[in-house]
Amino acid sequence: MSEQRPASEFDHTVPGFGTVRLRPLDPERDADTVHSWVAAERAAFWGMTGLTRAQVAEIYAHMAGLDTHHAHLAEKDGVPVALLQTYEPAADRVSECYEARPGDIGVHVLLAPAGPEGRRPGWTAALLSTFTVYLFRALGRRRVVVDPDVRNTKAIARFRRQGFELGPVVVLPEIDLPEVYLPAKHAQLAFLTRPAAFPDPGAG
Repeated sequence: MSEQRPASEFDHTVPGFGTVRLRPLDPERDADTVHSWVAAERAAFWGMTGLTRAQVAEIYAHMAGLDTHHAHLAEKDGVPVALLQTYEPAADRVSECYEARPGDIGVHVLLAPAGPEGRRPGWTAALLSTFTVYLFRALGRRRVVVDPDVRNTKAIARFRRQGFELGPVVVLPEIDLPEVYLPAKHAQLAFLTRPAAFPDPGAG
């Protein structure tokens, strides 16, 4: 299957969980929601805790104009539940730390905080399962790469449970451009292939 651009919308039903919809993030309309997530201390590794709503909206407006980086909002029953960012590794600083292959796609995942009901068993697995189906089936990618902060042990464990294989620990270089600044980051690379994501040949 050839690589495809992000779909305008993508629906996936997870048995026992419900239907998750992925749609392009609207930088202005979704700014309140995303800012409330990234400003929380629990999202410290996302790197936006000190930004204002306007700055968050500006960052995602800039991303919306790129061909290589995309932001998606995941919704369940119309309620935002996660942020999924995808990018072409060859056009990202991660390519300086590993050899990107044709068919690779990079992702960043931020889950919404639990609501008043508290912990939601099964939510993380259901959402990551949806993202996996989207990346491999809808976009036709061959391998997914993630680069969580090496200190973010919860995220690393979460990806390993999803079938990711750990790669090297690397230092992503600092990016200092007029439109974006990213400090250097000690990251744990991890990779997920289609066979690992869908062990049953009939499922992938």
